[in-house]
Amino acid sequence: MRFIGTYLLGAALALLGATDLAAQDVYVYPTRNQSAEQMWRDKAECHDWAVGETGVDPAKIATEAQAGSAGSGGALGGAAVGTARGAVSGEAGVGAMQGVGIGRLVHAIRARRQMEEQQQAQAKAQQQQQAQLQKYDRAFGACLTGRGYTVQ
Repeated sequence: MRFIGTYLLGAALALLGATDLAAQDVYVYPTRNQSAEQMWRDKAECHDWAVGETGVDPAKIATEAQAGSAGSGGALGGAAVGTARGAVSGEAGVGAMQGVGIGRLVHAIRARRQMEEQQQAQAKAQQQQQAQLQKYDRAFGACLTGRGYTVQ
């Protein structure tokens, strides 16, 4: 019967994959001879407590997707502007070709700037996420320590 209870508890925790308690690099050792089943219950309860205490849920942080923005313009925009300028001077084809070149250059500059901004934003977001996860880890560890576990 004990095996079935442990199996059912393990299956229930597997189905609750959103509370992936093993996501952190936290090692937990029972110091009061707690069973594996008791340790899983304590981990789950401490996870819930740490989320409530800090407002940080590692599962949500892991699944958040960052949306990127797409640029516009480029060669077609440059060609349209070049065609208009060339039409005024009577050489629409030459203006269009110059516009394509200018449009590509402007697009390349904008794309590089956008890429650098995205990288900076991602680095900042990653730093913020790391700080949030550390806050959660401290609360999670404090809870488990209070329940008689060594947490490293």
